[in-house]
Amino acid sequence: MDIASPKDCSSSVASSPYSSPNIGALLKIKVITWSQETGLPVCIRVRVKDKIFNLHKFPLTSKSGYLKRRLKDTHEVELPENFPGGPETFEMIALFIYGTSTMIDPFNVAALRCAAQFLEMTEDYCTGNLCDRLDLYLNQVVLQSWDDTLIVLQRCQLLLPWSEDLLIVSRCIESLAFMACMEILDPERKRDTPVVTLDELASQSWSCEIVRQQDLWMKDLIALPFDFFKRVIGSLRRQGMKEKYVSPIIVFYANKWLLSKKSSDDNDSDISRRTSMILQGIIDLLPMGEKASKVIPVGFYFALLSRSLEHGLRNESKAKLQSQITSLLHFAQVEDLLVPESGTAAMSSSIEVATMESMVSAYVAAAAASNSHMNRPPDARNFSVAELWDSYLSIVAPDPEMDPKRFMELIERVPPSYRQNHYQLYRAINTFLKTHPNISQDEKGLVCKYLDCQRLSQEACIEAVQNELMPLRLIVQALFVQQLNTHKAFKECSDSFRYAHCGDISGSLSSQNLVESPYTDGGPELQQHSRPLSLLLQKDNIVMRNFNFSTAEYESTSFRIQNLEQELMSLKRSLQLQNIVTKKAETSQKVKPCGLETRSLSKRRNHIGQATSCISSLNFASQRRYASRLLKLFRRITLFGSRKLKKKQPTPPKS
Repeated sequence: MDIASPKDCSSSVASSPYSSPNIGALLKIKVITWSQETGLPVCIRVRVKDKIFNLHKFPLTSKSGYLKRRLKDTHEVELPENFPGGPETFEMIALFIYGTSTMIDPFNVAALRCAAQFLEMTEDYCTGNLCDRLDLYLNQVVLQSWDDTLIVLQRCQLLLPWSEDLLIVSRCIESLAFMACMEILDPERKRDTPVVTLDELASQSWSCEIVRQQDLWMKDLIALPFDFFKRVIGSLRRQGMKEKYVSPIIVFYANKWLLSKKSSDDNDSDISRRTSMILQGIIDLLPMGEKASKVIPVGFYFALLSRSLEHGLRNESKAKLQSQITSLLHFAQVEDLLVPESGTAAMSSSIEVATMESMVSAYVAAAAASNSHMNRPPDARNFSVAELWDSYLSIVAPDPEMDPKRFMELIERVPPSYRQNHYQLYRAINTFLKTHPNISQDEKGLVCKYLDCQRLSQEACIEAVQNELMPLRLIVQALFVQQLNTHKAFKECSDSFRYAHCGDISGSLSSQNLVESPYTDGGPELQQHSRPLSLLLQKDNIVMRNFNFSTAEYESTSFRIQNLEQELMSLKRSLQLQNIVTKKAETSQKVKPCGLETRSLSKRRNHIGQATSCISSLNFASQRRYASRLLKLFRRITLFGSRKLKKKQPTPPKS
């Protein structure tokens, strides 16, 4: 028998005389020729389904153990209904029995091998029988080619259980897994692009549209029936392929057969049953635990859980998915979460909300147990889960059937210590109050029980004060927080003025090179000294415009500015007096200008005795200019405050 290579088979099958329409005519010619050569009549009738073959007894019994037993006492044999390959395969086997070369290709080799095994065409009855020849073709031709192996494996689906018992399926699966591992390893460096992994999808919300880019070998694998696919995945793992390459194949398969729009639109009962079977198998194939967070996006688990709720998957599988999502909940995004269908009347009582509530409660319980053992406060993961849950509440809050008590139960699923920022909680409460405008003030107070205005931003706090839907208690709290922020802003302003005054003066006294004023366009150090004061002045104007301060508060600030001005005047007099003392000391003594006698003299003659024991060698001209500029600046600030209050401030003493 001739064995054609797979490349030659595709062309020869279409034009060969052994193609399906001509096999029957060729077999008749062989039977007539055999009768003429041997002189033996046609005496055997073999029925395969609805087709009858008139053949000779000797060729059949010499190569088939099955036919030899059946034709021992009879001249008519009917093969069973499940005969592998049907009448077409038997015709090709009959040609081989009569000594004609049979054209073998990947499309018929599996059927021929199963039929030959059924007819017991082994070496026990004839040397070089059909079974051994077909095994040789499978091993040396089919299993060495990716495409041929895929073809044979797909054909084996129609030949079960024969193809399974003959290990054709197993050999094809192991061969595909080995070639896939070699494709990943790429020993000859033929790949132009890296193998697809899911690292880039870990930080994105899941969508079935973002996994379009796949290698050709991956597309071939996800086209397999699920029974064969899951065995390929098992073989890939046994042969050592890393999980970051195996998991994308599972995700792509589930995306095609479970999560895509085409698969979700099928309502046929058989398709639904098949979908449930695939869904159950995918859950069993997926990695679970901490290692899954590095290779599979949490949004994919949410998508599977959503399909599980639709198809009523058994509770063990749903619990497995929920447990996995709970451990990865801090990686999720709002778009990943289970949301009831739009238009649902009672979202708060839907299975999606109940499932989300259960997973959040499980996360809180697990985190509490972990923190109690480790004795540590809530970490950033808990803050992320709280913000995620509050954002989810904004989605379900518009449910008109949700009462305040139920909404409070949902809020309490996350402990108050988990909420570092209350802005998302404020949004959820505001949405709920808009949907339920007729609830009482007591119910509003109950809903806003856990809302802390101190954890709101300045803009959100102002919005809460102006929000008519909020209860009176919350508005008062927001006003109080706003007043605290006002005092804090004034305190920072006052402290910063004091820092600018003391820091600049001390800096001028500690460096002889600082000649220019800190308010001129000098070097970077000078500009750095002038920056805090200018920024605080801008901040002061902004604060006044935003908060509408009272007259008493501004008068207090103006009074502090006048005190600063008086201190500067005293300092200026001290500097002028010290300058006179230093000049006299230089005239009377020709010794070191900074000697002990000079310092003691300056101390005795200086009635303010502050920082005068070591300033005899400084440049007082620059200090006077500096103090004069500070005085002018504070005068402008004082005049600005007096115009603001429409009051006339006292004129500071002239220098």
